[in-house]
Amino acid sequence: MLFTRRDFGLGAIALGLAGCSSQAVTRGPGASAALDPEMMPTRNAGYDAWVSGFRGRAQAKGISEATLRRAFQGAGYLPGVIKRDSNQTEFTRTLEDYLAIAASDERVSKGRAAFARHRSTFSALESRYGVDPHIICAIWGLESFYGERRGNIPVISATSTLAYHGRRGAFFESQLIAALKILQAGDVPPERMTGSWAGAMGHTQFMPTSFLAYAVDFTGDGRRDIWSEDPSDALASTAAYLSRHGWVRGLPWGEEYLGGTPAGSLIQPQPGGPRFAVTKNFSVIKRYNNSDSYAIGVGHLADRIAGGGPLRTPFPPDRYGLTKDDRIALQARLTRAGYDTGGVDGVLGPKSQEAISAFQRSRGLPVTGEPSQSLLAMLG
Repeated sequence: MLFTRRDFGLGAIALGLAGCSSQAVTRGPGASAALDPEMMPTRNAGYDAWVSGFRGRAQAKGISEATLRRAFQGAGYLPGVIKRDSNQTEFTRTLEDYLAIAASDERVSKGRAAFARHRSTFSALESRYGVDPHIICAIWGLESFYGERRGNIPVISATSTLAYHGRRGAFFESQLIAALKILQAGDVPPERMTGSWAGAMGHTQFMPTSFLAYAVDFTGDGRRDIWSEDPSDALASTAAYLSRHGWVRGLPWGEEYLGGTPAGSLIQPQPGGPRFAVTKNFSVIKRYNNSDSYAIGVGHLADRIAGGGPLRTPFPPDRYGLTKDDRIALQARLTRAGYDTGGVDGVLGPKSQEAISAFQRSRGLPVTGEPSQSLLAMLG
């Protein structure tokens, strides 16, 4: 997109990877989840004054009074957006944890079903744009869980709140202007223009400026509708984005390197873990999200959707001396003992840490929330 989405704590972790048991889920318009009360418009005199001043700047950039009136009818200051923006913490996951989420059994099986369901669309996209259709499907899977988690926060409210009171006011004002141009063009009405708390929209989470630059009307109905239940325009827009950033037709993204002469540059994101031989198309995927883990996640998930198997090189034990199987066993035993880990996937996120802390507290142990071999043995 035209920025690094990690700047907002988004990318695959908060959107495409929202299916992780340790993450909160924001569902798309197709689901029935209600908005968090903190994501409802709240009276704010400073925001109202900012909007009044913004109207003149918007009109100077070609936004009509009618568009402004429609866009801001019912819009308002969202305290939850500022809370999300202010509370972002820098964190890293190991590649092993990342891939456990990105290419989970559920994400693979849903991806294969989604690919089969939209096979004709994917085939047409490959013909037109030259992009591997499994890569497009994998991006869809990481960004919105194949459309199930598109985000339900009004984009005008989110971007205007961040433009008024965020850390990057000028950036989000440009996103707000772009969102208004999208409304003015008739691609979507204001009530359907929803997305993430930072304004990423639709099946494959385009920011408004990226939408203006790359979105396409693949269905031919006169609208670039990336919010529709039909994902065709969103998938085509992703294909167009990758194509325009230099995707090479017929070139794989890369592969797990198992020996011989590598067919590309070698990288090893996690010490002691698998190595990957990556090509130019790997770098193109990184234009979507500038992260090696994200690009490997997309590539590996694409391979799995196409029928490939898991990685063959094992990952080393984590810093606690636990393998993935150990972590799965720990979660399973905690769950059996009545502690909610949020799932059994081998990824020890906040819910698992809370469960460990609760168990430690119940046994009179130091409450660290950290796993260990001794804790695993204690749980029997």
